[in-house]
Amino acid sequence: MEAFKRLDAVALPVPRSNVDTDQVVPARYLQKPRTDDFGAYLFSNMRFNKDGSENPDFVLNQAPYRESRIVVAQRNFGCGSSREHAVWALYDYGIRAVIAPSFGDIFFSNSLKNGLLPIVLPDTTVASLLQAIQEQPGARIVVDLESQTVKAPDGAIHSFEIDAFPKQCLLEGMDELDYTLTLSDRIADFERRHDASVAQG
Repeated sequence: MEAFKRLDAVALPVPRSNVDTDQVVPARYLQKPRTDDFGAYLFSNMRFNKDGSENPDFVLNQAPYRESRIVVAQRNFGCGSSREHAVWALYDYGIRAVIAPSFGDIFFSNSLKNGLLPIVLPDTTVASLLQAIQEQPGARIVVDLESQTVKAPDGAIHSFEIDAFPKQCLLEGMDELDYTLTLSDRIADFERRHDASVAQG
């Protein structure tokens, strides 16, 4: 998992509420192995026509936004089914952060476990960010995880909250298994002491 410290990137506007996980990655791709590039399936039903050609009206197919690494969306992003594949699709495409006023609970949890940073900001702040990146296609937003701030295209700084444990994992590029492995010496020491106490008991 790629470490996340500071991201200065083009932001993709998704100016709608209740974008569910089926919109992010349609159900027909759920049987694909994790080794697939799920970025190819991101927003597939909206991004591509039935013949497989690109839909020029979809924002991700428009030149200023093709290299986006940040999504700015409205309320309840990632609602619906619990599929982890939605996070994989965003991450594999290159998206590293999603900014919204609220998220689906399971999507939020899955994001933090897979290297994607979900950032909750007030409705008014998100509305101003959406307006800015729609009026200035290709506008950049800066996310600094260490300072827990978002810098808007106009230079305004907005703070966000994140729990200490997922913040540490993201900063170091670790998932929960990687973190557990860093404790292997302490775990082995505990097991030795436990075995010794059982033998004495």
